[in-house]
Amino acid sequence: MLNAVTHTFDIGDGRTITLETGKLARQAHGSVVVKFNNTMLLATVVSANEAKEGVDFMPLTVDYQEKFSASGRIPGSFFKREGKLSDYEILVSRLVDRALRPLFPEDYHADTQVLIYLISSDKKDMPDALAGLAASAALAVSDVPVTKIMSEVRVGKVNGQFILNPDIETLEKSKIDMIVAATETDIVMVEGEMDEISEDEMIEAIQFAHNAIRIQIQAIKEFAQKANAPAKREYQHETKDEDLKQKMYSDLFDKVYEVAKSKNPNKQERKKAFAAVLEEYKKQFSEEELKEKSALIDKYYGLIEYDAVRKMILEERFRLDGRGLKDIRPIYCEVNYLPMAHGSAIFTRGETQSLTTVTLGTPDDILILDKAIKIEEEKFILHYNFPPFSTGEVKPMRGPGRREIGHGNLAHRALKRMVPQDTGYTIRVVSDILESNGSSSMATVCAGTLALMDAGIQIKKPVAGIAMGLITDDKGNYAVLSDILGDEDHLGDMDFKVCGTKDGITAVQMDLKVNGLSYEIMREALYQAREGRMHIMNEMLKALSEPRKELKQHAPRYVSMDVPVEYFGAIIGPGGKIIQEIQRETQTTIQLEETGGIMGRANIFGANEQAVKAAVNKIKLIIAIPEVGEIYTAKVKSIMPYGAFVEFLPGKDALLHISEYDWTRRETLADVLKEGDTVEVKYLGIDPKTGKYKVSRKVLLTKS
Repeated sequence: MLNAVTHTFDIGDGRTITLETGKLARQAHGSVVVKFNNTMLLATVVSANEAKEGVDFMPLTVDYQEKFSASGRIPGSFFKREGKLSDYEILVSRLVDRALRPLFPEDYHADTQVLIYLISSDKKDMPDALAGLAASAALAVSDVPVTKIMSEVRVGKVNGQFILNPDIETLEKSKIDMIVAATETDIVMVEGEMDEISEDEMIEAIQFAHNAIRIQIQAIKEFAQKANAPAKREYQHETKDEDLKQKMYSDLFDKVYEVAKSKNPNKQERKKAFAAVLEEYKKQFSEEELKEKSALIDKYYGLIEYDAVRKMILEERFRLDGRGLKDIRPIYCEVNYLPMAHGSAIFTRGETQSLTTVTLGTPDDILILDKAIKIEEEKFILHYNFPPFSTGEVKPMRGPGRREIGHGNLAHRALKRMVPQDTGYTIRVVSDILESNGSSSMATVCAGTLALMDAGIQIKKPVAGIAMGLITDDKGNYAVLSDILGDEDHLGDMDFKVCGTKDGITAVQMDLKVNGLSYEIMREALYQAREGRMHIMNEMLKALSEPRKELKQHAPRYVSMDVPVEYFGAIIGPGGKIIQEIQRETQTTIQLEETGGIMGRANIFGANEQAVKAAVNKIKLIIAIPEVGEIYTAKVKSIMPYGAFVEFLPGKDALLHISEYDWTRRETLADVLKEGDTVEVKYLGIDPKTGKYKVSRKVLLTKS
């Protein structure tokens, strides 16, 4: 018999979540089903019994996957089965990974895999807000060691009220879309997008989330106790040599400290200087000793560098490259660098550089996202590329990894609410990072803003981004750093990326590696970020102060015109003949769109303005209402014994009766007209007997 254990709790607003274990995936080290309304997730955790030799880090893998059967759908791929993780699934995986990773003991190095499946979806509730809860609960009922329990929630805000885990419909109206992860005492991860909110509003949203997370953590604890969770496993994954460690600190700390305070602005030179200290120290060891102790020496040297740099910043109050705590690196901006791109910009800040392009496409280029819950369309696309030469390295090119997808998503969220939805174009922004020394995703935001303005996209407001860091010690001392270097990200306690306009925040991403970050320090970091963001924006706007009024001459053109829905059939023609002919003759793309009511819209895209105008004129002729007494050039479509059928406007045929051709009595028109000929006619109105259009040629002729 299956001995399932369940625990149901109120999330704080009357809605409930149920945790269940013991029924599914019982051979995993921990497995939990989370149920919220009719949405269900299965989370499992398995960790190897021993660490692999030579591994000195936490080899954690987190994968989130949505089963299409969860919402009664079959995948749209060729093979009709779930394949590699989609970008969305990778982003959710990263949200959980970034929240869990800091909670494992520093000396735990066994391969650990957390898998989270969406197994049921009511198509109303967002499952990504439950993934962190599911993963944390699975760890809680396992023997896999974690130092603390965490959970995640989504925060929305509608009509001035914060909303916990809003459903899909509510989220579409929300001013805030933010996922927050926290332990009982500390925030560990924040990511989201906003409609230009203030720093204080951001803090309020995080506090609201933290209160809800505490309820979930208490529920996880009660659930684990009810499930008789096993004791955490004992392990020994590290070889230690305290004597060697103490000797290295004694011999090297001061030397490393001097390199740290040398104020060298060049990343590669600093790297060589630090490496030289280690190489010189290793010379005192024999080959046999190095073979035995090299890994420990490298590890302890890393700890020395970590402590020395942090101490230097806290005591000297300046940075590795000589900057003050609030100083921003030198900025260089240029637009229109690539003459044939629809928009382009270079943004260089210190040793971080982005070359970003904007390409304008038609609705045919729209990105279709085949998700388990629903199929979505995205007209604003942003891709981030991080080639190995940007850091002076040699690595195989395997396509975008999780880091590229995550950084691109952050920049996309920062910009998308400032891009007007009625441009008609599909817009693709591509950021190629050509140099990197910290904050390349923020360089993407800045370069993306400039490239969009260079392309003539009338963005609502410019957006800039900055990455903030934090250094703390156990005595309560701290330093908030603006525009962090890569080393300061690696050696620091926080990576807090903040994007926004002059009027508010549009996107954030925060990862914390330290316990006990107070809201006061967080508020200080946000306001310091605003100060730095405004400086960066001022430098950006020196290159281009506002969007160009016109598109580039070689950029495609787009026109949207109102069209009565009743004329859609006439524009399309039998079997699509007419619309295809217009597109072929004018080299344009035409899309007809019903907008509700009697009027629809024709969206016309062409390679240049002349092509679009030609297509517009042809459509105007089709939808034009004939005016009685107006003279038209008609094309003969067919000859009949009683006259000829002519097309005097596109899609509008009339009978030119034999008696209306001229003042001469004729037996046939075949001797004066043939198919394809053109003839001038005057529109006489609608024949009351037949209800057809009536035209005459003879009224244009003088009667002899």
